Amino acid sequence: MNTINLSEKLSRFSSHWDPHIVADYNGNDVMVVKFQGEFPFHKHDDTDDFFLVLEGEMEMDIEGEAPRKVGAGEMFIVPKGIVHRPRAAEECKVLLIEPAGEPNTGDADAEPAKKPRI
Repeated sequence: MNTINLSEKLSRFSSHWDPHIVADYNGNDVMVVKFQGEFPFHKHDDTDDFFLVLEGEMEMDIEGEAPRKVGAGEMFIVPKGIVHRPRAAEECKVLLIEPAGEPNTGDADAEPAKKPRI
């Protein structure tokens, strides 16, 4: 049991769309990530997708719907099976929670990207 400083963890890397695991929680990876630009449209068939904006602002594109703005201190949960795409015009810092080993793109047949632990 340790206190985790998310700002300090985010200061350790500068890459975008590259989640870093900071903790484990009931079989889930708790991660910090920096967004800038657009992530591809995708969906997760078996799990919801959790986003908590720590700093900055992102938009969540939902297929066939108007984009949703999500600002610092706000969270957004995409239900499983919904096609979506996060994007941010300026760098945005986000906390993610996903089942351990879940591919970023949600593709069940895709090899999960390596997520470094910091």
